[in-house]
Amino acid sequence: MGRYRPPRPKGSYYITPEGESAMREELRQLWKIERPQVTSVVHEAAKNGDRSENGDYIYGKKRLREIDSRVRFLTKRLESLNVVHDTPSNVNKVFFGAWVTVEDENGEENTYRIVGPDEFDLSRKQLSMDSPLAKALLGKNIDDEIIFESPIGKRLMVITAIRYQTNL
Repeated sequence: MGRYRPPRPKGSYYITPEGESAMREELRQLWKIERPQVTSVVHEAAKNGDRSENGDYIYGKKRLREIDSRVRFLTKRLESLNVVHDTPSNVNKVFFGAWVTVEDENGEENTYRIVGPDEFDLSRKQLSMDSPLAKALLGKNIDDEIIFESPIGKRLMVITAIRYQTNL
């Protein structure tokens, strides 16, 4: 089996201001704090002689490669992202950054925020705009019914509320 992996499809280039600041903070943490610490450990381990059996050296070099790879990714991604600061003129429709409350067939309500693919986190109710549910929601109004394909099959939901604010 070869090592070739097809390139991952690129996500949308939109991000909220909160998502951008989180990515910039991760970049700062990696570059200014973590990388100098790991470099120091590798430097000290290299002084000890035989590097082939030196765990601090081997794992430190591996961690440096991981940090450098993530720093490269974050730097390139941040350059290409479009930060969406403005609230849309029509706040009765679902657009990027909206908090949307939906009700399923069982009457269970959930609220999600539509965010960019770099910041989605279902545990914080942040839904990627590239997900099937978000794609079905975008452009819809309150009381619109949507049908989308979920992992358990087709689902029907009704939009019960839309709001544009940074905090729930």
